[in-house]
Amino acid sequence: MSNPVTAPAVEPAAAASRFAELPATASHGPLRIEYRWVNERAATGHAPIAVFLHEGLGSVAMWRDWPQALCERLGMRGLVYSRPGYGLSTPRAPGVKWPVDFMTAQARDILPALLDALGIDRQQRQRMWVIGHSDGGSIALHYAAHHPDALAGAIAIAPHVFVEDISVQSIAQTKQLYETADLRSKLARYHADVDSAFYGWNDIWLNPAFRPWSIADALATIRQPLLAIQGHDDNYGTMAQIDTIAARVPHAQCVKLDACGHSPHRDAPEKLNDAIAAFVRARA
Repeated sequence: MSNPVTAPAVEPAAAASRFAELPATASHGPLRIEYRWVNERAATGHAPIAVFLHEGLGSVAMWRDWPQALCERLGMRGLVYSRPGYGLSTPRAPGVKWPVDFMTAQARDILPALLDALGIDRQQRQRMWVIGHSDGGSIALHYAAHHPDALAGAIAIAPHVFVEDISVQSIAQTKQLYETADLRSKLARYHADVDSAFYGWNDIWLNPAFRPWSIADALATIRQPLLAIQGHDDNYGTMAQIDTIAARVPHAQCVKLDACGHSPHRDAPEKLNDAIAAFVRARA
């Protein structure tokens, strides 16, 4: 998801981006993925890697400086990238609809292929943290479930475990803003093909076939440390989301933030960073 009302208004520094070429597979054609490393100078070459997975309307640029600040605090290198269809990555082809299991494919196929392309080997992955927000939080959960031995831990921020009425209602309202107000022009600063990014996300979430979607049963295979964080004022999901995580993953830790909406890294960054730092350091 995204919070269009508080979307950052700075222009993306596209020149800082690099690109990885992923070969075609049975699940996708050839892909060009936009990515950036953060905190490369401050962190040693042996520092653990934190992989950041953006929200449903996000991209490399829309993270702004939060990944850098968090990685500096944790002493990690950070990898941020734009998923296919977003930012400067390969756009969604006209007429193509995301399938119901689109987040599963991102965790099972796309992220491992990107790690391969960047030369991140098994030893590095075992020390790697995946940090996802919203749809990216769901992808982080999927990755932890599908690749239990290829990460040190996962952090899911305002993730979606199942579809709620509040999610569908907010997404429908966002569509109205995109088509009748200035949301499209704001998002166009961050995506080479803004309609690809918006309708890829919006169409699947408003598709009745997506309404029964749930990853609750898949969570039981998560073995590594897991932190789930959500704001009490989240307009895209209720606390039932991370309560479900707590019920399915007994070792998970859940943090509920006051005075915080759907984007804790923008609404309550200090509280968010404190929670993440304490969790990671306790398990280092």
